[in-house]
Amino acid sequence: MIDPEHELPISSSVYYQPCPVSEADLWLMRRIDKLHLSYPFAGSRMLRDMLRQQGLEAGCRHIKALMRRMCIEAIYRRPNTSKAAPGHRIYPYLLRGVAITHPNQVWSTDISYIPMAHGFVYLVAVIDWFSRKVLAWKLSNTMDTSFRIDALDEAFSKHGKPEIFNTDQGRQLRGPRRQVVVAGVKFTSEAFTGRLKKEGVAISMDGKGRWCDNVFVERFWKSIKYEHVYLHAYESVQEARKKIGGYIDFYNSIRPHSSLNARTPDQVCFNRPPEALAA
Repeated sequence: MIDPEHELPISSSVYYQPCPVSEADLWLMRRIDKLHLSYPFAGSRMLRDMLRQQGLEAGCRHIKALMRRMCIEAIYRRPNTSKAAPGHRIYPYLLRGVAITHPNQVWSTDISYIPMAHGFVYLVAVIDWFSRKVLAWKLSNTMDTSFRIDALDEAFSKHGKPEIFNTDQGRQLRGPRRQVVVAGVKFTSEAFTGRLKKEGVAISMDGKGRWCDNVFVERFWKSIKYEHVYLHAYESVQEARKKIGGYIDFYNSIRPHSSLNARTPDQVCFNRPPEALAA
């Protein structure tokens, strides 16, 4: 057992506790999140200038640090979009030129920052590409792998399994204290890919410059945030879970989608006629 009162110095990392996010930073993160949804191509410098136009002063490095915490980055085509986490296998992109013609053909997943009245949580969602249906989702106050696998297992138990599962590669960024922070989603871990391989699902990962591959999940983030999250100030994780669950039920079964010819994801997924909605 380590004795904290011992005369020998002990590395501060043994007892390091993450500093809570200040109210000022939480407020700034909400502003950055809204700007990112509207202008996903904006990097830290452009966001800094946009915030200045609104009378807000924040340094570029500060904005970069908050973007890392929120797991967001500018989306645009570039020569080398990402470097995989060390020791994690990168799978080829399997969807180039493939027509998406039926449910359970391709699933995808992503993680997004969700602000609350005090603090924030992360939301992971698994979405069917053909129907846009949210198959499963989970909330967590950390970025550990377990809640992503829980969402995947729930999708398997409720909806079977897809032919192809597409994710991004994640990428490494240097965070404060020289820690390696993986931006975006870290779905290259063996725990996650191993679960897919166990089910016999083909794994596809976004290639270089394939910023549009997760566009269906990105559209869901914009819908849920503007139509629900920004209209509420969740007082607790339990309240966030209950209200977000209610919105996702609405999103799947009631909300018409213009990209689905005014049908709902449930109608498309289960091949239901419009009359079934009224029933």
